[in-house]
Amino acid sequence: MAEDVEIRDVGNTGEGNTGERRGPAVPLPAADAPFDAIGLARHLLRSIRSGALATLDPEDGTPFVSLVTVATDVDGTPLMLLSRLSAHTRNLLADPRASLLFSAGGKGDPLAHPRLTVTGRVAQTPDPRARARFIARHPKAKLYADFPDFGFFALEPKAGHLNGGFAKAAFLTADELRLDLAGAETLVAGEGSAVEHMNADHGDALALYAVASGAEPGPWRLTGLDPEGMDLLAGDRTARVPFPEPVREMGALRKVLVAMAAEARAGAPPTS
Repeated sequence: MAEDVEIRDVGNTGEGNTGERRGPAVPLPAADAPFDAIGLARHLLRSIRSGALATLDPEDGTPFVSLVTVATDVDGTPLMLLSRLSAHTRNLLADPRASLLFSAGGKGDPLAHPRLTVTGRVAQTPDPRARARFIARHPKAKLYADFPDFGFFALEPKAGHLNGGFAKAAFLTADELRLDLAGAETLVAGEGSAVEHMNADHGDALALYAVASGAEPGPWRLTGLDPEGMDLLAGDRTARVPFPEPVREMGALRKVLVAMAAEARAGAPPTS
């Protein structure tokens, strides 16, 4: 459909055309798109907690789509908690090729809202960080995460297809979808303690960050940190709070969080 692509070229339109046969309209590379395709794609990855997982039936290759809950690793790699009793998991163990659709949804025409499809290969991951980040994003999953038939899986991105709404689309590479964590080793290592500290002692600041980013007030809690921003959760609601500039070590993180809280307090309406 025409609304699904950023149109590079148009077909013949009738009188006055040259008669030249044109190909179909195709999305632009993210770097060439006339909007922040990379920023929007990463926002969708970080803010949406469920998606449509497409796998392949090993018997005849029929596409099989199911709904799964999703979190992200620090670099943005999609993470899932899957049961080996599920059809999609059996499909993945036979053929790891898959795609995940992240759709923002909202009122009105569903096609007017942004969505992102990430393609790649899925593999089980034993990394404890995957478990911690997933359960922080889906606290109720702690009830069954350690059942013997469940395991944590990561979708290693190969490419992404972003549709930002009418006539706004772009292709993304794996490097455009995920963050480069080079130089951020101390931030990654200290993420868990930073999240615990902020939730225990700075709930007021988290609420300020969320509201300043456009979210509604609520008992917000921090679920994850990465060099580009924070992921917050309040019940079933999420908020993605970007940092004013990339942060790659703990000292810089503290300074940015203090500055952001001060700015949010200065801009907050007075209370009666």
